[in-house]
Amino acid sequence: MMVRGEPDYVDQVPRRLEYEASHPHVEIRYFGPHWQAIVREETGETVITRYGLRQLLDKLESLDAGGLAKSGVGKELRDARR
Repeated sequence: MMVRGEPDYVDQVPRRLEYEASHPHVEIRYFGPHWQAIVREETGETVITRYGLRQLLDKLESLDAGGLAKSGVGKELRDARR
């Protein structure tokens, strides 16, 4: 997949791969000018969108720091979005 317009993308590839490996319930995808993380939950899914991969990973890691479980996301993520 060719990603243009984001020079920091290549620097973030190892970070993205590590995050996805340790969070199998999260899928990170590139959609044109923005990145999305699809977080699968018991009751559906949550989508987080950022224009930069670095910013998306920062957001996901900040949610983890708030006590999210690696095996799935529940009430903590819904509370964090408020």
